[in-house]
Amino acid sequence: MKKVALVTGACGGIGQAIVRRLHAEGWDVALNGFNTQESGSQAALELTGAIYIDADVSSSAEAQRMVQETVTHFGRLDAVINNAGVAKQIPHADLDAVDDEFWDFIMAVNLKGPWNIARAARAHLAQTRGQIINNASLAGLVPSGSSIPYAVSKAGLLHLTQLLAKSLGPEIRVNAVAPGYIDTPLTHDWAELREYVAENAPAKRLGSPEDVAEVVHGLLQMDYVTGTTIPVAGGLQLL
Repeated sequence: MKKVALVTGACGGIGQAIVRRLHAEGWDVALNGFNTQESGSQAALELTGAIYIDADVSSSAEAQRMVQETVTHFGRLDAVINNAGVAKQIPHADLDAVDDEFWDFIMAVNLKGPWNIARAARAHLAQTRGQIINNASLAGLVPSGSSIPYAVSKAGLLHLTQLLAKSLGPEIRVNAVAPGYIDTPLTHDWAELREYVAENAPAKRLGSPEDVAEVVHGLLQMDYVTGTTIPVAGGLQLL
């Protein structure tokens, strides 16, 4: 029987790359998005055996439904990739530009979302000795990022990763990836940052969604790694 992965935020650049990589490696995949029914369903149709589930990760009830639909359809769950996330460019010095609505929204999706999914999936993952992989950010490791709320949400996600690894082991491994600048449709127009990364990152190139997917796939094969965060940033964390 094929292993099964649930990938949230599967309609974006990084999510699509993760889904395609896992499918190519022989996994069955449940794609999740929110209010992306048309594009999500089309993406699932292009991958034999995949399904799409439209659900809001910030809702614990929706997270529970998403996990249950995945298990009902495939009969098991081996991995959850918490990739869903939101971001908006706000200068860090402009504290007044961050209103309550934005703060609550970004925490609900970026931090509460992975928590909701972990709780909903833990019993199923324990049965398969599976893994949770959280897509965090280099902004969670160093004081950077598109906004202060974004960076705080990702720092919290990295700490959540460690706490869950301690709490859910040994049956479930919990790890994280921390991308730096990744060239996606969302970030493609961030010209100043693109130029900085290309010139200053030790890797001397921009990151791609496939770079993140490569690390996610690698972590899924590492049975003795848990509570770990792997930067996917071309060495930007060294600057």
